[in-house]
Amino acid sequence: MEDLAGKVAFITGGASGIGLGFARALARRGVRLALADRDAAGLAAAADALTDAGAEVLAITCDVADADSVQQAADSTIARFGKVHVVMNNAGVSLNGSSGAIPLSDWRWIVDINLMGVVHGVEIFVPLIESHGEGGYIINTASMAGHWASSFMAPYTATKFAVVGYSETLAQELAPRGIGVSALCPGWVRTKIAESGRHLPSNADAPQSEAAGAIHDLINNGLSPDVVGEVVIQAMAEKRMHIFTHDDMRPVIDLRRDALQNDFGRAADAVREAEARLSETPSGTE
Repeated sequence: MEDLAGKVAFITGGASGIGLGFARALARRGVRLALADRDAAGLAAAADALTDAGAEVLAITCDVADADSVQQAADSTIARFGKVHVVMNNAGVSLNGSSGAIPLSDWRWIVDINLMGVVHGVEIFVPLIESHGEGGYIINTASMAGHWASSFMAPYTATKFAVVGYSETLAQELAPRGIGVSALCPGWVRTKIAESGRHLPSNADAPQSEAAGAIHDLINNGLSPDVVGEVVIQAMAEKRMHIFTHDDMRPVIDLRRDALQNDFGRAADAVREAEARLSETPSGTE
């Protein structure tokens, strides 16, 4: 999607970080904005700043984990603007911990936001994009963690791998219907995601681990969300499936590729060896 002037965009997690950076990039191109976030105060401040800069903005308090809340946000967007063209499913949280010691309530919390929040945005907004016949675009915010697994980040990694796979499927399915899809897979970006642990259902006052502290520092020194917003705009024009921001993280992708190739290299031999063992085993025995 290249001609954005006059279009309408709906952005979750729009009060700060990547969502707000993308909103600013769109506003510079004359896009009308529906910003959604749970943070009502932050949302109001973001909307006021964008409005002062000349953008047309609708601020909607929304919990992406709640399908009804997303539906209400969609209804408000249509009531205000009449249609929607671009949807960024961006709201997300982080959760680290040692597997076997992570409360199931925390697992459900992160899945409901990071994965089901994206699902809600897609299922509710795709029919709205299709209805006007002008085409559209969906950006699902994943992470480099959607391609690269790391210790003590199992819940976050699982949800982001899911968002990447979901987005790849959507891209194939929605292209014939005039809707582009990209998975945004940023590295370290200056956002508030490191603060999301305070909302954990199990213990909002849990102490920060050493690993979490290091991640917090990397985020604080990360890429500007405004730069990411411009990168997303360019990727939409180029219809890129995966939107990466940090070329210096390429080696971890190469390591994963090599590991997959090595495992595939054993597949044919492993099947032949298994068949040979079974052929030597008398029927009905182990």
